[in-house]
Amino acid sequence: MTAKALLLALALATVVSTSAPAAVSLGTDAPAALPSVEGPAKAALDAFREGRHTIGVDLAKPLAEKGDADALFLLGFAAETGQGTPASRDAALENYKKAAAAGHKDATYRRALILLNSKEEKDRQDGREALESAAKTDPANAGRILGEAWLRGLLSEKPDSAKAAEWWNKASEAGDTPSILLLARLYEGAFGFKEKVDAKRSLDLYRKAAGLGDASAFIPLGSRLLNGEESLRNEKEGREWLAKAIEKEQWAAYLALGDFEENVKKNEKEALANYQKGADKEQGDCMLRVAGFHLEGKGGLEKSEEKGREWLVKAAEAGNALAALEMASRLSKVEKPEMLSVYKYLLSAANTGLPVAQNEIGLLYVSGNLGLSDPTAAIAWFTAAAKSGHAAAQNNLGTLYERGMGTAVDYNNAGQLYSLAANQGHAAATTGLARLHAGGLGTEKNLPKAWALASLAIERGDNEAKTLLGDLTSKLQGDQLNEAKKELELLKKPAEEKPAEEKPAGDKPAGEKKPAGEKATAVTPAIEVPAPDAPKEEKKGE
Repeated sequence: MTAKALLLALALATVVSTSAPAAVSLGTDAPAALPSVEGPAKAALDAFREGRHTIGVDLAKPLAEKGDADALFLLGFAAETGQGTPASRDAALENYKKAAAAGHKDATYRRALILLNSKEEKDRQDGREALESAAKTDPANAGRILGEAWLRGLLSEKPDSAKAAEWWNKASEAGDTPSILLLARLYEGAFGFKEKVDAKRSLDLYRKAAGLGDASAFIPLGSRLLNGEESLRNEKEGREWLAKAIEKEQWAAYLALGDFEENVKKNEKEALANYQKGADKEQGDCMLRVAGFHLEGKGGLEKSEEKGREWLVKAAEAGNALAALEMASRLSKVEKPEMLSVYKYLLSAANTGLPVAQNEIGLLYVSGNLGLSDPTAAIAWFTAAAKSGHAAAQNNLGTLYERGMGTAVDYNNAGQLYSLAANQGHAAATTGLARLHAGGLGTEKNLPKAWALASLAIERGDNEAKTLLGDLTSKLQGDQLNEAKKELELLKKPAEEKPAEEKPAGDKPAGEKKPAGEKATAVTPAIEVPAPDAPKEEKKGE
């Protein structure tokens, strides 16, 4: 899958409407389950669903030749997934196209999904046209998918939040509550787009979805009414919606109630009582809160490392990544840590996609604390975290490319990764860029710019840049120092004030906001991969 195909991971739980036919979501890599139908293709579909894929395909073929829409859809599904027949994109598209022409709505959506995820612009526009045509009779499902496509930049050079909102509004007007929830998240900033943030509008949309009976809106609405912007809070209404969530056995409602008591009412004992209720129902975040109260001695509890760890283990076993990460951190701090236990918890957290854990496990592989250093494995984990925008992982991965650890030396990739991290204010990555410019590695040699970057790195807290800065200062001649100071002022300007700028180093590309009612636990900052020494004068690297 391309990066553009990894769609709206934060919104996947709300994609399929409960009041409309199940449609394909752009956020779903695997096709939805085949529907149960009555009619000529029933036996074929039943066989396929039961795992007898080849028999299902054989039963569907003669019906498909007669134009049966369900049979054609099954053949498209089989070709797309490679079940019962060789996988074939072309065969899937052809069968879905025939099924759609015969009136099968889901075939339209599956075909459009394949086209939208294509690398070819023409395919993506064909997918858009098919969905826009479907939206005339099914604005709910087609509008929701179109909104996702525009938001992810599949239909334009960059993500278009205005187009996304336009289509989600159309879907919402057609009664599609998942689109209402997607709009609510858009207006609270869950997908970026700060210019779209409107807390009141978001709250009203959550209220609308909840009022239409969508139970997945109960907790977000209740949480924001209790823990959101002060001017929009309504304790009575918030508690009512959370009570309805609890009636639906949505135990995360206790998390929102506990956070309200802890952070708004400043009542630790009542907060603990709510967290404990959720923890008793094995709600992972509530378990994590209870662990924190034991570890810190809050809410009338005696401070207890033992009880805190017990709850951390329970939360980690329930799949809570932050609990697993916290256990790894605590186990690593003992005098003689059992590194396999540390690794076990880090791996558990990293496998959930938590970037900080992925970065930490990468560092563990580099350090050799598992018995030997394995920079190749480290690269894999750093890459996963770097793709999520984790600045420390971007810096660490850049360092491995610069040093040629676990991979060939690649100054272009190193420069791109350092740039990504430095743009987030990462000090060591800023020093990395300075080194590359000082040595002309992956970019033209530019001592004034290197001086400016080294100065900025020191301001950001990287004392290792002082030696580099001193060396550069001794080499700057005449007006070069003034030029360097101007470069530093330019680097320190807000992004919106800067002119279009050159890439700092390298000319080739390199490899949720938490809702109200959630908070992260503190973890020990990573010790990053040691940086290479500053390059010698005129030396281009080993």
